[in-house]
Amino acid sequence: MGNTVAREDFEWVYTDQPHADRRKEILAKYPEIKRLMKPDSNLIWIVSLMVLTQFIAFYLVKDLEWKWLMFWTYVVGSCISHSMTLAIHEISHNCAFGNSKAMWNRCFGMFANLPLGLPYSISFKRYHMDHHRYLGGDGIDVDIPTDFEGWFFCTSLRKLVWIILQPLFYTIRPICINPKPVSRLELINLVIQFSFDAIVYYYFGIKSVVYMLVGSILGLGLHPISGHFIAEHYMFLKGHETYSYYGPLNYLTFNVGYHNEHHDFPSVPGRNLPLVRKIASEYYDPLPQYTSWVKVLYDFIMDDTLSPYSRVKRELKGEVKQD
Repeated sequence: MGNTVAREDFEWVYTDQPHADRRKEILAKYPEIKRLMKPDSNLIWIVSLMVLTQFIAFYLVKDLEWKWLMFWTYVVGSCISHSMTLAIHEISHNCAFGNSKAMWNRCFGMFANLPLGLPYSISFKRYHMDHHRYLGGDGIDVDIPTDFEGWFFCTSLRKLVWIILQPLFYTIRPICINPKPVSRLELINLVIQFSFDAIVYYYFGIKSVVYMLVGSILGLGLHPISGHFIAEHYMFLKGHETYSYYGPLNYLTFNVGYHNEHHDFPSVPGRNLPLVRKIASEYYDPLPQYTSWVKVLYDFIMDDTLSPYSRVKRELKGEVKQD
């Protein structure tokens, strides 16, 4: 590493994303995969238990010394918070109650959002659907870094800072790349969330609020689970824009590591994605894959050829429909 020059622009392509064609081909060969496209009722109970766990944690940390507060915030709170963002990801695909009860899913997403401290679930759903429809789409997919990120965060030290600040960049990117009018549901999400934060502060005090907010920020920054941000779509191998991870952290992240499978079949809940891989193994086993998100983070930081520019970006053709 270090003998080649970092990229100076994104990998521009003018073809459609590969997932739609592969989905069509796999379904023609294995129509039984359609039976996996159903709500996962277990998601409701798992998320409810996670929310309850964080409520209990708010009480337990309220009188801790600051050093122990920060320790448990990183060791426990950040893991649960990051896992909850991926539960919200599942809910955004209507995996809790099904497509026929879309509003139930939006409300449940706001419930899951409570222990994160910042309103997230409704806005995430709006932009995440664009990410699936228009993967890498210029000016649409806010999962693609800005030109400033690609230009500035090009050394190992700067990339480390960039990973630590991932929550910040995921917050400001929609404003820079694809701003949308604030929706009524987003306002409701905001009011409910900040009202909940005020209740936590009133009953438990500032340390519980710090546990909640800092845990969310740390969990989405320099954290083993955050390796999925890089692993999913950063181009470690030319010509491959989506990668799957088949390691143990999938148990904490609702199988988000099965990312090729997820983009091929976004209506299949995370719980069933290993079955998709098993059924259509000849399609997925030959694809580049990871077994360690920590190694992904290390390689991304240390490899001089990798940077936020290491993404496929495509010019969109035809009409673009957004939420």
